[in-house]
Amino acid sequence: MMPHTEIEIKLEVHDPTVLKRRLRQLGFRVVKARHFESNALFDFRGSHLRKSRCLLRLRAVGRHGGQGVVTFKGAPIRAGRYKVRPEIETQVTDGDRMRQIFEHLGLRESFRYEKYRTILAPALPAGSKLKAELVYDETPIGDYIELEGPKRWIDRVAKQLGYNRADYISRSYAALYLSRCRERRIKPGNMMFDKSVTTGAGN
Repeated sequence: MMPHTEIEIKLEVHDPTVLKRRLRQLGFRVVKARHFESNALFDFRGSHLRKSRCLLRLRAVGRHGGQGVVTFKGAPIRAGRYKVRPEIETQVTDGDRMRQIFEHLGLRESFRYEKYRTILAPALPAGSKLKAELVYDETPIGDYIELEGPKRWIDRVAKQLGYNRADYISRSYAALYLSRCRERRIKPGNMMFDKSVTTGAGN
């Protein structure tokens, strides 16, 4: 199984009402309604994956866990405004057992982050083979959208939404969270709603 190449950016949402109205005007439709996600990053002792700029994530959808998604992301292929990196992803029917497998392999949870995600698809002409999506994420450090698809599509949609290339964010949520903690001089922990850095918590 060959990994596919992920090309995406994040954009910070400053006015959710205005942005959502603009998405409707552009013809975006919801393909997966707003849902809760809990994401756990795993690494070996000594942070081998992080030092190699790789990522192993176990995602649980819903408050009660169960089914989820395992994702491996390789080191970024190139630097720049876009996040470009190989990605392998698969569904798992039992997230708890997957976690046990990771732990038996010597992996440990290194970071956890939560969000509410809505997945939208663009309006496309009949017969189009474009593979692209927009996700709207509500996180403890604010709202963001992610655009994933060809670079020209990303640029066009970002511009239609009122953004320019200087607004592109290629950092992960973990990196954004740690940066926010440093700015506020808060001890970092996990990025969870009950420990939001916006309220001064986060142990």
